[in-house]
Amino acid sequence: MPSLVEIIRKGELPRTEDVPATLRGPRPPGFPLLFSAEMRLIEPAVIFLHEHVIERAYTAETLRTYTEILYDWFDSLEQSGVAWNDVDATDLISYRDRMLKQPSPHTGRPYSVRTINHRARGVLRFYAWAVRTGWLRNSPLSIRHADFAVARRAWDGRHRHWRAVQHSLFALRQFESLPRPFTSDQARELLAELPPPYDLMARWQLYTGLRIGELLQLRLKDVREPGPEKSTPGEAAYRQIDIVRKGRKPGYVIASRSLLEETAGYVAQYRAGWMKRAVRKRGRPTQVALFLTRRGSPVRMNTYQQAIQRAGKTCGFRATSHVFRATFGCWMLARLERLARGSEAINPLLIVKILMGHEHIDTTDRYLRAVAMDTRVLSDVLDTLLAEEIST
Repeated sequence: MPSLVEIIRKGELPRTEDVPATLRGPRPPGFPLLFSAEMRLIEPAVIFLHEHVIERAYTAETLRTYTEILYDWFDSLEQSGVAWNDVDATDLISYRDRMLKQPSPHTGRPYSVRTINHRARGVLRFYAWAVRTGWLRNSPLSIRHADFAVARRAWDGRHRHWRAVQHSLFALRQFESLPRPFTSDQARELLAELPPPYDLMARWQLYTGLRIGELLQLRLKDVREPGPEKSTPGEAAYRQIDIVRKGRKPGYVIASRSLLEETAGYVAQYRAGWMKRAVRKRGRPTQVALFLTRRGSPVRMNTYQQAIQRAGKTCGFRATSHVFRATFGCWMLARLERLARGSEAINPLLIVKILMGHEHIDTTDRYLRAVAMDTRVLSDVLDTLLAEEIST
């Protein structure tokens, strides 16, 4: 994963003497700076990042996302020889179409429609900000001045009514994808293939539904056993652990006693040894993060994701960290639905929404539809149909 501390050479800047580049507040360590090919600071881009991330207290991942969008956009302009303040709709459409035809230079894989739309909207957001703050008098890409957004009516079959949605000229048609959880056999095989600490990290996602960012924020003290004075009745089977959700929202997960005991074993057997060796050989300070590598440094997102991808390749199926979270949501929702069909007066969708930290119930509803598409039931039906066709 490239560091955020990097010099990024981008497209040529216009004269900006009329707009003072003032940053309210200091730049923290690791804040990215974007430079043109002539090594001139791209002031609007830097101030945009500063305002949206530092002043509005966005997360480091949001900073990285905005930086990657601006990095790629200014790089595209530099290759085309177009000044950033001279662009129009044609330039953004060409940028979008280039991503459709060429694979990502970082991953070598084709861009997903979601990524293409996300980057196009990020560029539109930047130009709307530039007009609003006075860096540009107007721009065809400014939402305030553009006539590209057209309202249309979309049929929402679930709610039995028509609703107005915004469709942009720059956005590609994007179809909703349903979560595809692991089967029980796949989950067991994958967990057995993962080495420490990645096997335990995957178990935390599978049993609590944590996002990968939330998982990496867990600290050692978060899973320590509370003292006798803090213990309360009813904590024998599980424990509630406070976390910081996406967007810095407070939340919690429920960890089972067996998961906490397995975590305590990892801390005593692996983590303590790795930390002592890192302090002795490399002079590293004691880490507060729960999950460490064998070198005694906190596990990084890319390292964990690559470990899961390698294990999935060995097992013969595609695996990502998010599938563990999706599996938790589908399994939990399926069990709660069975309870609700019995005598339990519960709302399964609302419970899963809270446990997974979803902001909107529509996001959780995707898991309900994924549960309805039970692959085991479909497999039995398809096998039956095939047997009947062969017999005839």
